[in-house]
Amino acid sequence: MSECGQYGLSLIAFVGSVFSPYYARAIRRGVHPEPENHCALNVALYTPKGQYWSMTERPQSSVSRSASEFVIGPSCVHWDGAALHVDIDEWSVPIPRRLRGRVSVYPEQLFDFSKALDPNARHHWGPIAPFARVQVDLSHPQQSWRGHAYVDSNEGVEPIANAFTQWDWSRAHMPDGSSTVLYDCQFHDGPDHLLALRFLSNGQVQPFDAPKREVMPKTAWGLERRLRSERALGGIQSLEDTPFYQRAIVQNQLLGVPVSSFHETLNASRFASSWVQALLPWRMPRLGARAKR
Repeated sequence: MSECGQYGLSLIAFVGSVFSPYYARAIRRGVHPEPENHCALNVALYTPKGQYWSMTERPQSSVSRSASEFVIGPSCVHWDGAALHVDIDEWSVPIPRRLRGRVSVYPEQLFDFSKALDPNARHHWGPIAPFARVQVDLSHPQQSWRGHAYVDSNEGVEPIANAFTQWDWSRAHMPDGSSTVLYDCQFHDGPDHLLALRFLSNGQVQPFDAPKREVMPKTAWGLERRLRSERALGGIQSLEDTPFYQRAIVQNQLLGVPVSSFHETLNASRFASSWVQALLPWRMPRLGARAKR
């Protein structure tokens, strides 16, 4: 988010895009597709004049990876030892508008931390830079701003809908410079699982007692969502509202202080439904050769 609070940006670099309808179709047919044949750079840009959204899938022939660089078609993610640079060259959908420019993320502290999210340890999550600075310089649409950022990583060895029914995730930048993360997961089988962690500027990770769940209003698509808070929830600024996923900024309280939490809900069961899968290609086009067998 920008320092002025008027702009927001989410970037996700996918290897084996977990939301790809083409990847899911191959798996349903019993094919074992190569993850690198289903890559994408998801760009979600929020501005006072509206949203830009892009997630074009690329085949393996348009992708290359090394220890410091990940090329996805015309876009590239590069680590130079001090900052993570994302060079964006994409087109938004469904309205085709150019998305081009550079985003640079400067971590204040790097973490080597990972936790299993599910009882069978087939899905893992971990922050890389839970507090960082970001510089956004775009030529299309033209804008330049600075703000606070967060970088993490998710990985799994099976489709998310195999294990999860839903999760609610949130992170908040605390007044002392630390970051809190809440991962509230529900599964097809087994009890709920909650991660409540605080990442300190000295590199330490501290668990904390999470408050009770507070129910948020349903989204326009009827998606149920919850956020843990020590008080009743305040204002909710919606950023993303889809049939299976929502993203918002919510005013709540953690560890005795009011915070603005960046909150996401994913309903994996709804994502796997046939009607949602039929809608996905409109938001996630695929370019290049047909999927390799």
